[in-house]
Amino acid sequence: MGDILFRSTVHAERLRFTQEPQTVVRFPGTGKRESKSHSDRTHLPDPVIPGQEYQDVTVAYHLATRLTREPEAGRSGDDDTDG
Repeated sequence: MGDILFRSTVHAERLRFTQEPQTVVRFPGTGKRESKSHSDRTHLPDPVIPGQEYQDVTVAYHLATRLTREPEAGRSGDDDTDG
């Protein structure tokens, strides 16, 4: 699935968080869409524990999205919602 596919892999020898990260994925614009995203994590729990050091961490992130119909006429394009 997807008109847009995004994949990224990040590796760290050592990683420590001072606080639990807050993440969000947004698809601004108009038109209905179908979207999926997920990450594969190695040596990194979900959620992470602030102050804990993690070693040999890998995160592979995958995102796919596609429009399911044309944008509605008269929409400004400032809609910041998914779907």
